Amino acid sequence: MEASIWSLGGIGVIALATFGIGFWGARNARATSDFLAARRSVREERNAAAISGEYLSAASFLGIAGLVLKDGVDALWYPIGFASGYLALLLFVAAPLRRSGAYTLPDFAEERLDSLPLRRLVTVVVVIVGWLYLVPQLQGAGVLLTEITGVPHWAGVVAVLVIVLASVFTGGMRAVTLVQAFQYWVKLFAITVPAFVLFLVFMNDAGGQQRALDSPAPPVFRADTAVRFEADATLRVAEPVWVEVGGNAPGTVYMRPGNYPVSEGMELRFPAGTPVPVVGDAELDNASWLRPQDDGILGLVSTYSVIIATVLGTMGLPHVLVRFYTNPSGNGARRTTLYVLALLGAFYLFPTIFGLLSRFYVPRLLVTGHTDAAVVLLPQAMLGSTWAGGLLAAVTAAGAFAAFLSTSSGLLVSVSGVVAADLLRGWSVDVRVVLPAVCVVPGLMALGMADQDLAQSVGLAFAMAAATFCPMLLLGIWWRGLTAVGAATGLVTGGGLVLLAVVLNVVLGETGAWWSVLSWQPAVVAVPTAFLVTWAVSRATRRRVPPGVSRVMLRMHAPDRLGFVDEPPSGRKRQAPPSEGRHLRK
Repeated sequence: MEASIWSLGGIGVIALATFGIGFWGARNARATSDFLAARRSVREERNAAAISGEYLSAASFLGIAGLVLKDGVDALWYPIGFASGYLALLLFVAAPLRRSGAYTLPDFAEERLDSLPLRRLVTVVVVIVGWLYLVPQLQGAGVLLTEITGVPHWAGVVAVLVIVLASVFTGGMRAVTLVQAFQYWVKLFAITVPAFVLFLVFMNDAGGQQRALDSPAPPVFRADTAVRFEADATLRVAEPVWVEVGGNAPGTVYMRPGNYPVSEGMELRFPAGTPVPVVGDAELDNASWLRPQDDGILGLVSTYSVIIATVLGTMGLPHVLVRFYTNPSGNGARRTTLYVLALLGAFYLFPTIFGLLSRFYVPRLLVTGHTDAAVVLLPQAMLGSTWAGGLLAAVTAAGAFAAFLSTSSGLLVSVSGVVAADLLRGWSVDVRVVLPAVCVVPGLMALGMADQDLAQSVGLAFAMAAATFCPMLLLGIWWRGLTAVGAATGLVTGGGLVLLAVVLNVVLGETGAWWSVLSWQPAVVAVPTAFLVTWAVSRATRRRVPPGVSRVMLRMHAPDRLGFVDEPPSGRKRQAPPSEGRHLRK
């Protein structure tokens, strides 16, 4: 109970600070340009902090440590890919996209390819990507509140939705920019300070290193531990153990190495020193946990798929791309991206420490499968119910909650903006009216996907972005031969392959077959196929290249000082002549 009070206190402080900064930042928000683009006047340093704040999601704050705890060094490709994606964004997309004058992906599609049907298709894909990325944020909220308070999973989902809606509803992007910049520094503080303190505690703990990380044996329970299963599962045992069984059939059971089914509601008690069994596909022994690519060619394919999805998917995330329009120029967008690389690199050094220490101090998460909770449970597992343990628990809980809020805010603003401007075009609907409706589908999906790893859930969103928008952006910016038909075909092909993988994963589950790896990590097939289809169809329809492509390409690639970007101060885009393509008026 004391742990819950500390953690809830940290969450409460972040929620109040979010509301306060949101109201303060929204006091001058009046026009559409304020709500969606913050008047295109955000300084590079603040914009970089805001981008980092909304990018460091539940998968970054909780999911990476959970994957390191479960999968070992193979999980390190996630933070590497998450950060490296901004290098690709810096080199190929940031400045040209800002100079194009488009602040949403549908704007870019119509500006570059002069096609209203393509604009509508892009809008649909933006909504799908936004929903897929919003789901793990809500999952993480449910995991956090369930672990620290014992409340049902749905309570965390609803709580985050209510707080995010309240903060975004007041001022849109102008308020969200301030909130997200603040939340980046909260998350950096909440991950670095506890990591340093806990690592010092570990180095001075004589009993902490009971078994070396390169030992061919499982981790062990440091104290008598009771584990209650909230769902049916299969327990994998590496070494013989005596276990006390509670529930409907109490007694003591001797488990030999092998697999054992456990039912919902069953409680197992493990004596101190007992080797830790695992559920799911977690690594059983420390030696395998520390060794990369221990599962052969399928593991290598999965790794390359993660790299492709995370590196190329970053440039296709709509809530990230809309941020670059808040910069005053293309050079400003490029400098912002450079700052983001530094800020993300500083953050991603520390989740690995939490994953490593959790292998020693909270191994029970390997039994329950709730490894995403490692960051918020580790402080008091190492320091006990002392004021220091409670304070660090409050700090990590605050950082986790900030991760949900910042990413969810950016997603809602981005998705609601394109829904109001495109799907409801001509209805004169205020963006803030659309916000609650956008939350319904991801909220329902999060309630039904409570047990899936956060980082893997985010990986599917990145795979979708990489297989759809990445080909359209890269070819649209750097190849004048792209056509609307080619872009649309590539979008449908790449997105269709990822959705097929998601359906196969849900319907068939983990089977051990080679295609099962692709159902979890489809980017290695979907992204090259989307690029190839987009190029081939564009070549086949090269007579349909827009007549004004040269003017658009010049505007995207000409230096800012030449003044080819013509944007009125009011935030309304100019009406273009037919040769330049149709523009959405704001």
